[in-house]
Amino acid sequence: MIKFLKREWLLLVGIASVVLFKGSLNQTLQHNLISPAGLAASLLLFVVVLSTIFAVVRHSDALAIKLGDPYGTLILTLSVITLEVVMISSIMLTGESNPVLARDTMFAVIMTVLNGLVGITLLIGGIKYQTQKYNIDGLKSYIIGIIPLAMLCLVLPSFTSSDEFGSMSAALTWTLVLASVSLYGVFLFIQMSSHTHFFIDEDHQDEEEFHGPLGSNTYHSILLIAYLLVVILLAKSFAIPVDISLAHLGAPSALGGLIVALLVLAPEAVGAIKAALNNQLQRALNLFLGSVLATIALTVPIVLLISHVLNQPLHLGLGSAEMVLLATTLLMTSVSFSSGRTNSLNGVTHIILFVAYIILMFE
Repeated sequence: MIKFLKREWLLLVGIASVVLFKGSLNQTLQHNLISPAGLAASLLLFVVVLSTIFAVVRHSDALAIKLGDPYGTLILTLSVITLEVVMISSIMLTGESNPVLARDTMFAVIMTVLNGLVGITLLIGGIKYQTQKYNIDGLKSYIIGIIPLAMLCLVLPSFTSSDEFGSMSAALTWTLVLASVSLYGVFLFIQMSSHTHFFIDEDHQDEEEFHGPLGSNTYHSILLIAYLLVVILLAKSFAIPVDISLAHLGAPSALGGLIVALLVLAPEAVGAIKAALNNQLQRALNLFLGSVLATIALTVPIVLLISHVLNQPLHLGLGSAEMVLLATTLLMTSVSFSSGRTNSLNGVTHIILFVAYIILMFE
């Protein structure tokens, strides 16, 4: 028991934080955010949520080692996407209605992963190894799923709105739900059953690192769920300072989506960049592109369901400038991963597109 408490003390901190914030600290955040007490509570909440997210990924990594790829990568990806959906749902339910939050978060994930994180990974990998290799069949499988879902879910709604508020028709809603679920289901069959060799680089075996003792599958599964529950219970509290701060600063709504994306992707980014530095580019790209595909395929049906149940407006279609940036990103991703090799030039190009996204956000 003592060894357990030493290893998992963060879980106790998380539970104590849930009790505190569900008690008096939520009121402090809502009414006295711009005060020493409010700022201290916000900092505490941020540190606990981020640390707990890292704990989720730690236990996901442990299961990944025990189960091996592609199962391990899938567990990590689904854990991260669960966190993202929880964050989006919490912010949607906090404060004033924000019908574009889900769209902005999905777009932020695409831009952050395919441009920012992929760019940094390819750049530092290219500097260290000059040229890195990957399994081209696996990357093509991800891209085949990402392109149609991104265009259907983030572009098509801008041209098929049924009213002046941008609300989608029932036909389009069901089309997006069925397309997302069916395409991701087929992809999982390819990844987990019929073509698992697509997602493994035989030349650079993915020997994952795990800093800590490995327990049983049951042990890591229970703790993974426990840490996820802590994040879920704290998500609504975290949404309060995000919502109030954006309104107070007059910041663009897209910044909220970027904050959510950066928070939930932080641990995954660290793990992927470490893999690239160990010349395990395939594992890094499995994590990155798997996150993008799962983000679109799983977030869209869930937020559409939330929108329908709560009768809240939901806008998924991007503006014209964002559509150009999305199309350019998808085109560049297809080119970068078309040969089986990458270098630092690919990385710099993706980073430039990410910088353009940040600048465009504040235009």
